[in-house]
This record gives sequence, structure tokens and C-alpha cells, in this order.
Amino acid sequence: MMANEALRRHRNARQWTQTQVAERVCAQVQAATGRDPELDANWVSRLERGAITWPSGDYRAALCAVFQVASEAELGLFPKGSAAPKERPAAGVPSDDVRSLAADTELSTRLARHAAETNVNTLVLEQFDADVERLARDFVSRPLPLLVPEIRMARGAVFRLLEGRQHPSQTRHLYVVAGWLSGLAAHVSLDLGDRTGAATHARTVVQCAEISEHSQLRAWARSFQSLVAYWAGDYRRAGDLAQAGHSEGRGPGTGTIKARLLSLEARARAAEGDNHSALRILALANEARVAAGPDELPGIFSFPEAKQWAYAGTTLLAVGGAEQTRHAISASNRAVELYYAGPEDDRSPGDLQAAHLDMATAYLASGEIDRAGATLSEVFTAEGFTASITIRLRNLAALLGSEPYRGAQAAVDLRTHIHEVTARPALASNPTEP
Repeated sequence: MMANEALRRHRNARQWTQTQVAERVCAQVQAATGRDPELDANWVSRLERGAITWPSGDYRAALCAVFQVASEAELGLFPKGSAAPKERPAAGVPSDDVRSLAADTELSTRLARHAAETNVNTLVLEQFDADVERLARDFVSRPLPLLVPEIRMARGAVFRLLEGRQHPSQTRHLYVVAGWLSGLAAHVSLDLGDRTGAATHARTVVQCAEISEHSQLRAWARSFQSLVAYWAGDYRRAGDLAQAGHSEGRGPGTGTIKARLLSLEARARAAEGDNHSALRILALANEARVAAGPDELPGIFSFPEAKQWAYAGTTLLAVGGAEQTRHAISASNRAVELYYAGPEDDRSPGDLQAAHLDMATAYLASGEIDRAGATLSEVFTAEGFTASITIRLRNLAALLGSEPYRGAQAAVDLRTHIHEVTARPALASNPTEP
């Protein structure tokens, strides 16, 4: 029986005990086969004494992996009945150095193979981009219950891919896609009145934006968080979030996102009662619109001019006063005109309803109840409303029930009609089901 000096040298070079070698071999075998072998220091000792010269295949493979060698011969292992391998160092180079160089080469080979592994390709990423663009455009005008399962399916596919391996640039691309899809899921929750779910989705968007270092996605996430805070009645936070979106980090990116953020901030400041800031920021939003370039994505992720006019109408109405109320009517009317002048597929029913509601409220503030009623008739024909439109309608009903409208029959009729339409079923019975 001849001792296995090669194996002993490999162990001593790494300053491992026989117990540590046994533990590493056990872990390697378990990872490769699922079995939990019971090997200990005595087994390694028997290998080094030469009592075992050719362990089973799983153990030989594990030993080669643990010591990072290319073959069993480098560890002094050989089948029984054959001659023990003779170490033949290259001329002028010690044998340990030869093995070390071979091991280094093998490591580079393994790293190259590992780096080349990916579960996506260019076509897969292009398809995801196309899906996001289509869903973003459809979200504006297509019935929400039809979109929910498509959004969920696309998100699930992206999440599963992210659990695998891909090149760093592909991973960043997937996180951008995941962020936009999570933004769609956030809008679904907000439209159905689930502000908690919407906030959770929005945090996921922020996380995806940070990982992918995507400025526009990050800025859009802030705009959506501002939207959630606004409809929760936290106007100070809504304004601060919108302000952070256009000022933090590397800026909001290109497109109309800065105009969106400034419009959101202006609306929140007006609701908070800071009229001076609201009007100043509204002017900045108009300047940002002039300087805006094309948006990266259409539909729900863009900020069309019609929507900006609608936000301006809401802001001016909140500022109040006879002059600003007249301006609010003009802004809301301009929003309606632009929506009807554009393609039907780009016409957002919710934004159009919001503009009509602001116009009706402004007419009420001007004492024109009949004109308010005529404007509201454009809203009452809808089959269902988003949560934000429902809130606006109920606020309007409360206004009609206060002085000086309470005694007017037209106001009573409008309140009754509002109660009837807000009692209709929601846009979808359950946002998580098809």
C-alpha cells in the first residue's frame, strides 16, 4: 500500500484539515446528486494512506471540484489493479506549479462558460418591450378587466426570467420591463380604489428603477406615488413626492415626465392651500411642456397636452376666486376639446370625465347650476367609474348639498343623479381575477 502524497500536498497547500476536506466533498456530492453522504476525516485519511485509491464516481467528481483539478490523476487516484500515476514535472518547472497553472486555466474556462450563460436573447427582450408599449397604450381606453390578466401574465414571465441567469445588461433591461409592468399593476389597484396595493406596486417600481438606474422610470414612480398620496388626502406628501421626482438624483429624464411632475405638484400645493406656490409651479409646468421631447412609452406612461390642461383646471379651481375660476373653466374646456380632437384610442375616459367634473364644479362656483348639470350629463352616461372619479362625484354631491345650492331643485336633482350613478358596480369586481 503506497501513500497518496499528491492528495496530501493539495490539502496541505490549502491548509485544510482532513475534516474540512470531508465536509467540502459531502457538500459537493449533495449539491450534485441530492444525496447526503456520511464522510468524515477517517475517509480522507484512508485516501491519503492509499487504503482507497479509486472512490466511487460521485466522490471522485466531488474531489476534483473541491480541489479544482481537471482529472483524478492529479489527486493521485487510480483504479485498483493499475499502476499508480507517476508525476512527471515539466523540464525546469516544479510539478506543483504545473498543476497550479492548469487549475488557473480551468478556472478561467469555467468563468467564461458561466458568463456566457443566459436565459434570454434579443428577440425575447424586444417582445417584452412591444408588450409593454401595447399594454401602456391600451390601458388608456381599453376596458380594465380585459387588461388585468395580460398584465399579470407578462409580469410573471419577467419575474421568472429574473430568477435565472442573464448578462448584466439583459438583467437591467428586464428590471426596466418589470418596473413598467409593475406600474401598470399599480394603476389597476389605484383605479379600483386599493391604495395600499397601489403603494406596494409603486415601491416595486422604485426598486426596479434603482437597480436598472433608469431615470425616467424612477421619476414616473414618484409621480405615481404623488398621485396615491393626493387621493388619500395627504396633499403635503403628494407635493413633496412630485417635487422629489423632478429634482432628485440625475433628474426625471427626457419626455413629458417633468411637466407631469410639476403639474402634480401644483395641484397638490393648491389643495394644500399654498396658492402662490401652486400658480408659480403651474407656470413652470407650462415651460416644461414647451421644452419636452418625445416620451419613451405612450399611453398611460405619457403626459398628453390634454391631460396637462385637465390638471391645470383642477389646480386653478382649488386656488379659487372669480378670476381663477374663469381660468379653470377655460383650462378644463381646452382639455375636453383636445381629447375629442385626438385619436379615440388615446382618449382616456377617466381624464375626460375629470375635466367635465372640474368644469361643472367651476360653473357651480360661478352660480350657473344649469350649465353645471349640462356638463355633468357627459359623465353620467359612463357604465362605471374609477375610484378617483367616484371621489370627485361624491365631493360634488356634498357641495350641492351645501349653501347656497341646497334649496335649488336643480341641485337636488343633480345630487340624486350622482347617488344613482355612484351606486353602479365598480370597473372590475376583483383586480386580481380575469
